[in-house]
Amino acid sequence: MTTEKKRNWKPATALVHGGTTRSAFGETSEALYLTQGFVYDSAEAAEARFKGEEPGFIYSRYANPTVDMFEKRMCELEGAEDARATASGMAAVSAALLCSVKAGDHVVAARALFGSCRWVVEKLMPQYGVETTLVDGRNLAEWEQAIRPNTKLFFLESPTNPTLEVVDIAAVAKLANQAGARLVVDNVFATPLQQKPLELGAHVVVYSATKHIDGQGRCLGGIILSDKKWIDENLHDYFRHTGPSLSPFNAWTLLKGLETLPLRVKQQTETAARIAGHLACHPAIERVIYPGRNDHPQAAIIARQMTGGSTLVCFDVKGGKQQAFSFLNALDIVKISNNLGDAKSLVTHPATTTHKNLAEDARLDLGILGGTVRLSVGLEDADDLIEDIDRALGKAA
Repeated sequence: MTTEKKRNWKPATALVHGGTTRSAFGETSEALYLTQGFVYDSAEAAEARFKGEEPGFIYSRYANPTVDMFEKRMCELEGAEDARATASGMAAVSAALLCSVKAGDHVVAARALFGSCRWVVEKLMPQYGVETTLVDGRNLAEWEQAIRPNTKLFFLESPTNPTLEVVDIAAVAKLANQAGARLVVDNVFATPLQQKPLELGAHVVVYSATKHIDGQGRCLGGIILSDKKWIDENLHDYFRHTGPSLSPFNAWTLLKGLETLPLRVKQQTETAARIAGHLACHPAIERVIYPGRNDHPQAAIIARQMTGGSTLVCFDVKGGKQQAFSFLNALDIVKISNNLGDAKSLVTHPATTTHKNLAEDARLDLGILGGTVRLSVGLEDADDLIEDIDRALGKAA
């Protein structure tokens, strides 16, 4: 097999050609290696490969040629040394966190997290003797005050799900370095095109590739990216022995998704900005939160660490849950779903779906109200989406 020579490509080029490995057949599209295992020329060759003395694949739970291409392409995009692809975004989050700590260690995490991420931090990790503290991610003083001698890990997402809060990644990374801890950043909402956590000082980046990377509602996937030393010393054995590996078919699908990622994210972001501006003046809307607007609470941080807004818009419908439900039910083009980053525009009521397991006071503390709605903007015509939203708001009122 031959691998494409690495060049100083722009993202759009790297996402079409980066990491490609071709077989002797010289196929144009990446090959799909649907195989569990691999054969060896001799018993001696098998021994050498298991010892790490000879390069090559051993078992698709450990590594696979198609999955390897996806990992390499994501490394080129992210600027990471190494990566491991996982079966889902939550598999990536869980692996990145759990492989980094042991009983007696301490983790500091931002309170504004996706519901399942918060469950891992608040419920799962303490079951294994790992202490955890939740802080307001926007408040650097809380991060600093939470540090203990046994603090090993910081964890945050930015922008956050669903209220699109933004955390100063560079500042939190600086505190993590001072504490001798590693910072893990969930970068799903920004996408690797609009924010580069590793360049800002983060040590590990995780994605649910199910979202923008696939971007067409086809499959699940996740990925963890970091320096090779951390992956070799922390993630490698955890990954190898617990088996959260990505299937080759899903890796192939995600490779196809990466080819169109810049085009999709650009259009979705432009449309989301238009919708956010329209909603900000709508009489049926109480509040609009969008990272591309000057009235965003962390607009100054966004200008420093993001190169674009977001494909998502968060807003509050006046009248609370009842009016929000009426609005969702009246939509035609926009579909009700808990997914995001899709080619289809999707709308979610976080308080009753993605964040329903949080206590009411915790939801309110995060700004998730009865009327809060999360809109993931797709690839439809912007005018059609605005007309659909206006009609549904009018019907709900």
